[in-house]
Amino acid sequence: MRFQCQSGCTACCRQRGFVYLTEEDIPRIAGFLGMTPAAFEGRYVYRTRHLRRLRIPRNSTCHFLKEGGCAIHPAKPVQCRIFPFWPELVEDRREWRTTAEWCPGIGKGGPLKSEFIRFSAAEMKREFPELYE
Repeated sequence: MRFQCQSGCTACCRQRGFVYLTEEDIPRIAGFLGMTPAAFEGRYVYRTRHLRRLRIPRNSTCHFLKEGGCAIHPAKPVQCRIFPFWPELVEDRREWRTTAEWCPGIGKGGPLKSEFIRFSAAEMKREFPELYE
């Protein structure tokens, strides 16, 4: 597998779906934004019994997707950092190829070590077990 994020690309941020958050994501992003975790959560997080996710503005994408890219890139959520090494993509060649249709970084760069890919997919499963049960 090959993947190299392409400078200026925000294709992954423009896809439909949710950005799930770990408990650790919340204070990290809040601190980056100069907010308390409670204020950040009240403004940007939707919480269910088992999951937390970023609220998505109506008819829009992520609050933090700006003209120049991700406004919270240095503190971005785990899910965003791991993309495209999500289990559902790396464990299914067809899903990987389908994602490559809109992600210009797939197929670029040198071959990646399988240990890195497995570790990343396992991290996603570990952080979001409710999504992979």
